[in-house]
Amino acid sequence: MSRGSGGGAFVSLRSPDYRTLWLGGLFVFLAVTAQTIARGWLALRLTGTNAGLGGVLLAFGVPSLVLAPWGGVVADRLPKRRVLVLAGTVLTLSALWLGLADAFGFVEYWMLLATSAMQALAFSLFGPTRMAFTAELVERGQLANAVSLGQMSAEGMRIVGPSIAGLLIALSAFGEKAVFLGTAGLCAVATVINLWLPPGLPSPHRPTRSPLEELREGFGYVRRQRHLLILVVASLGVVMIGYPYLAFLPAVASDLFGVGAGAYGLMSAVTSVGAVVAAFVGARVANPDLWRRLVVAGIAFGLGIVVLGVTPVFAVGLVVLPAIGAASLMFQTSNQSLLLMLSDFDFHGRLQGLVMLGFSGFGIAALPLGILADAIGLRPTLAGMGLISAAIVGWAALAGRREPAFVERDIG
Repeated sequence: MSRGSGGGAFVSLRSPDYRTLWLGGLFVFLAVTAQTIARGWLALRLTGTNAGLGGVLLAFGVPSLVLAPWGGVVADRLPKRRVLVLAGTVLTLSALWLGLADAFGFVEYWMLLATSAMQALAFSLFGPTRMAFTAELVERGQLANAVSLGQMSAEGMRIVGPSIAGLLIALSAFGEKAVFLGTAGLCAVATVINLWLPPGLPSPHRPTRSPLEELREGFGYVRRQRHLLILVVASLGVVMIGYPYLAFLPAVASDLFGVGAGAYGLMSAVTSVGAVVAAFVGARVANPDLWRRLVVAGIAFGLGIVVLGVTPVFAVGLVVLPAIGAASLMFQTSNQSLLLMLSDFDFHGRLQGLVMLGFSGFGIAALPLGILADAIGLRPTLAGMGLISAAIVGWAALAGRREPAFVERDIG
């Protein structure tokens, strides 16, 4: 593999354009993670039921599952700066709507569902476009570093955002409306920041096709490129089967460890801390063997979930969860970096749209897995999820062991 450029953990931020993209994403991640807490509290206040909470997640998950591949098409067809500005505008308006409705006392549950669907649309555009844009704004040798830093900002805001939201909600003078109005401002700032990006024009040599034809072309491209198919299938499988463990953390805290809400918050925090540390360490490596990192991290992630499911001790869980967070982030960043490095420029957005299907659908997959956990128990369900995730990565390792794209020394 070619040795990436040195320069430390933040080398890709030396690029002014990538620094602008990263900063805009930071504000978006802070806003959205804070809104997650406010949406949950507001849904509970309006409905008083767990079903109300689930409905908000479903209103985000189902549209995301449908829209994510189309978001990839848009990222490849249109100037990327324009797509990011559109996504930021939708995020701003959705948060502003809820904040004003709550402040003036006319908020209703259906508004939560509608704005969740609006967020799904925005992220279906934002996710593939931001990742595809990353590959254009940094040198090839700095791509893995840039992807790691992008993930580090997202994971870091998973700690900061909910903490700020929880503090505002606890102050009765502010409440959820302050979170929504404040995050609308953050999304507006991110939108303005993105205006300073270069246009991110699509290739001038792209043939003119309809959006549906381009979507089909993207699927066909992945099918023909076996190494890309392996990466996409591995990502979809691990995310859909393994990542629902996040939805079960409250039950892990209360049912498996017998601890309260405060301990659940600690469990969530240490998971994100592990991911942030892994992103920082990964960003410092100038010449990563991305394929080997993907395989090792993916298997470690699956086995970590198995350990979480079988351990009866809360203290052990607090050690395992940061390792799970670290392994999951290493798997994600390695997979996304390889997809960008090993694919043609014209297909970057569509490939990222396909990968986003897993992140859109794992919340939906949590429902049948939850039903299974109710039937056979949470411990065996978690163990099964972890073993299947590790087996998927093991299949990818075997399937890719002779793939020239993975064994040639030019993808680090």
